[in-house]
Amino acid sequence: MTLLHFLRAALAAVFLVATNAGAQAAPPVSAFFSNPEFSGALLSPDARHLAVKVNGPNKRERLAVVNLLDNSIKVVAQFSDVDVGDVEWVNDERLILNTRDLQTAPGDLRYGPGLFAVNRDGSDFRLLAARSAELIRSTSIYKLLPWHTYLTGQRGAQHSSAVYVRSTVYTPTGEADYESLRLLDTLTGRSTSVKPPGKVRRWLLDQNGEPRLAVTRERNIESVQYLDPDSGGWRQLAQFDAYLGGPDAFTPLSFGPDGTLYVSARMGNDTLSVHAYDLAGNRIVPTPFVSLDGYDFSGNLIVRQGKLLGVRHLSDALATRWFDPAMAATQARIDALLPNTINLVSLAARPATPFMLVTSYSDRQPGKFTLFNSDTGKLSIIGETQPLIQPGQMSEQQLVRYKVRDGLDIPAWLTVPNGGSGKPLPLVVLVHGGPYLRGSSWQWDAQVQFLASRGYAVLQPEFRGSTGFGSRHFRAGWKQWGLKMQDDIADGARWAIGQGIADPRRICIAGASYGGYAALMGLVNDPDLFRCAIDWVGVTDINLLYSGHWSFKSDLGDDWKQYGMPELIGDRTANAAQFQATSPIAQAARITQPLLLAYGAADRRVPLYHGKQFYAAVKQHNRDVEWVVYEEEGHGWTLPQNRIDFWGRVEKFLDRNIGKDSTPAKKE
Repeated sequence: MTLLHFLRAALAAVFLVATNAGAQAAPPVSAFFSNPEFSGALLSPDARHLAVKVNGPNKRERLAVVNLLDNSIKVVAQFSDVDVGDVEWVNDERLILNTRDLQTAPGDLRYGPGLFAVNRDGSDFRLLAARSAELIRSTSIYKLLPWHTYLTGQRGAQHSSAVYVRSTVYTPTGEADYESLRLLDTLTGRSTSVKPPGKVRRWLLDQNGEPRLAVTRERNIESVQYLDPDSGGWRQLAQFDAYLGGPDAFTPLSFGPDGTLYVSARMGNDTLSVHAYDLAGNRIVPTPFVSLDGYDFSGNLIVRQGKLLGVRHLSDALATRWFDPAMAATQARIDALLPNTINLVSLAARPATPFMLVTSYSDRQPGKFTLFNSDTGKLSIIGETQPLIQPGQMSEQQLVRYKVRDGLDIPAWLTVPNGGSGKPLPLVVLVHGGPYLRGSSWQWDAQVQFLASRGYAVLQPEFRGSTGFGSRHFRAGWKQWGLKMQDDIADGARWAIGQGIADPRRICIAGASYGGYAALMGLVNDPDLFRCAIDWVGVTDINLLYSGHWSFKSDLGDDWKQYGMPELIGDRTANAAQFQATSPIAQAARITQPLLLAYGAADRRVPLYHGKQFYAAVKQHNRDVEWVVYEEEGHGWTLPQNRIDFWGRVEKFLDRNIGKDSTPAKKE
């Protein structure tokens, strides 16, 4: 069977539905929140074969290998009860994979991902790591690795049958304590351990695919350890606070083809840049190798065939900076063929063919995968993540900036529905979780585009405390839950009103996790600004993050509670009055606007007691509260039927309160 015929058969039903959906005024909820129909592809080291994951007859993802020289395809791994998960090439002939269950939510999961290996022709399929703690007879003379064994996510040497795998070791209370590293022969199942320099939280392989660096942690102190190839022993490069960083803190990124260690560091500047690290002198080279104007570096180096070809990084969007002139020219050829998308080129380790894998997307187009033949200059489509989505029906996303009341500049993502009349629109202020992470980038976002398709403008503020925009922006959010972080969000809504984008009578605030907390505090702090709020899996009291509840154990680590939270969020004793004033539970009597609350009963990050205690407090004074619990879900919605149900509820809730069925809309 050829690749074209195979993919047509696998996706025939999808494309039939997509054709019918194209005639609709707006895509259905399921078009946005169903599982991806195609989840990726991976070139073999010699670029002669392509590993792809596609749905089988039982609706489970299976692994197939395409021969790119004749387009023949063979299914090499499939399971009756789980889906194929992560996949890596061991060498040109063999693959290693684990599993995941796309039809089971976290609360019902009973098995680990396991580890399996198989040849590209489907032969010599072998179980390498168990999926549970039950005793399972191994098919080799070697004992199966334990269920908590995982792929490293790093490309190894890819010239033997062995790979490095990691195993997470847990404390008696269930917290991740450290990771061990083992060299595993995927043909025999034999493995040998790598001697660690302490309790390792992260391993880094070098340019030859060998373990060369380890990051250890004891309480709040993080140490970077280097395995010296000359002495064969570990030596410490640096040590700093894991949560607070410091002037000498850095993050190891990768090794260059000549063995140079590259790290990200501030070196006295506001933003993170890439620097070389002088291993002999134990110091960071002051001159940056890569720096971005106004953004912290986030990305990776691209090394192939002994050459440092370029770097992939995130600014407003993902981009590739090629140092290699030939690859820069190839990128230009691909961009000319695909002019309206970001096109990320993936290269094989040792290509013997002209094939390259291209992942393309934009703010209006979900991910699309193609093969580029550098000899012929032609592209061949492999698959799409969301084929029901028509880019012409989606809306433009742009990065804006606004000043808040204390003068700080706040970046934000603004999406305005297509075909607007120019009149002010109902606005959803969508607050990201974390909160100490970056909220978004220029890309297709199912939640945002769904809301825009229903006629809502969407504003996503990167409020102070968000990462990616420099140290000052990040640190300005420390101990500001419900205070200046909240002001940044409210001032964003007021900016949208001032720009003529938002109708001041029709603004709703929404978010998950920290975003859910901010949605509730928005109603407390700015009741005249926000007409309603949507909180899913949201924190409802900072003290509850510390203390927990007898009914369910949170997965927040004790070290984070002892060393990180007091500095970034606040100290329970010193900031007790602040915690009371910024607690949605304590301030529940002040919330009278309509609310939609949704929680997962199996959530270990923000356990259900957060939602239940707030719901019990707020419903005494507020009759307009919709409450839903997804019994099997955790910190977010895993199952597509739950995502579709939740966002269907969101659509109806918004229609009633700020949308077409709201009082202001009916008066127009």
